[in-house]
Amino acid sequence: MTRRKLFGGVALSGLTLSSVGAATTGLATAPPAGLTRLSLNENPFGPSPLAVRAIQNALTEIVRYAGDDAHALEQQIAEREGVLPDQIVLGEILDSLGLQLALDGGAGGEFIYSEPGYTALVDAVAPGGGVVVGVPLNAHLENDLPAIAARVTARTRAIYIVNPHNPTGTASEAVPFEVFLTEMAERTTVIVDEAYLEFEPDFAQKTAVELTRSGANVVVFRTFGKIYGLAGMPIGYVVAPKRIADSLKRNGLGAAHSQNRLALTAAAASLRDTGYVDRMRLKVIEEREKWHALLDAIGRRRSDSRGNFVFFETGQPHEVIAMQLMNEGIEIARAFPPFDQWVRISISLPAENLRARDAIKKLLG
Repeated sequence: MTRRKLFGGVALSGLTLSSVGAATTGLATAPPAGLTRLSLNENPFGPSPLAVRAIQNALTEIVRYAGDDAHALEQQIAEREGVLPDQIVLGEILDSLGLQLALDGGAGGEFIYSEPGYTALVDAVAPGGGVVVGVPLNAHLENDLPAIAARVTARTRAIYIVNPHNPTGTASEAVPFEVFLTEMAERTTVIVDEAYLEFEPDFAQKTAVELTRSGANVVVFRTFGKIYGLAGMPIGYVVAPKRIADSLKRNGLGAAHSQNRLALTAAAASLRDTGYVDRMRLKVIEEREKWHALLDAIGRRRSDSRGNFVFFETGQPHEVIAMQLMNEGIEIARAFPPFDQWVRISISLPAENLRARDAIKKLLG
């Protein structure tokens, strides 16, 4: 299951400001009875109370297709990103973007990505005749920018970079990454997936959107499903050069009537809550540092994760550790070959994180 296809029922009748407010202020710390799910990089601290209130107020309008509200969100995002509204394409569209780029220019186009990694975009290129080229991570478990650059040829249709990377959580240094993007964008389309970048305090200095603003052939993807806590109401967007955005829209991507009205409403309200991201970032960093302290104390090799998850070596096959943790009532992410003795564990509420750390100490400490 990919991170952006978690379509499920939303119990709106039980979605109250008091319950979400408790989570957002850190009061909802007790793990639920039974399974603790730490596998999907969600944000159980809860969405913005402004988003919850906006959803409640919009319930009577769900008989109508989206329209002006979609265009209003495009305008709101464009102002935030410093681009024209025509450069914003709404939706969790990584797979559609991959397929469209594969179709544009005919079969045989190559799509380069870091392996292992998040594969929604590259998984979608085969029906359009696209060819996937995986490049291993470097010794620091980072996107290997020189190795990726060396694989670019006349056949390269696009480079897909997740920064911070998933599953390792490592982030490329701002200056070398900007140089890499600038050089590669002169040769091909570069797609930068920044799903986890807002967990970085220096997000504004690390985002690739500045290159898109300046006219470079760089597409940036963002989602409201991670730090904004809207995984169950999927919505994201791309910031793209106008040429690419126009092509995507001509093919139906981002069409207003295809959007979820409640998701649009929640996203717009989330962006208006100017302190929300900072609050969530601090909570996640505090919990992530507890994880890293434990892993260092018990001598486990780990990545320098900058996302809302940790990635570390266990010394045992993934399926063994995953089953042992499941026996403790804890679900973790799937395996990411060739890192068959590593695990990725999402950061959740403090009590759930403590439960998972205690289990890891019991199994590995």
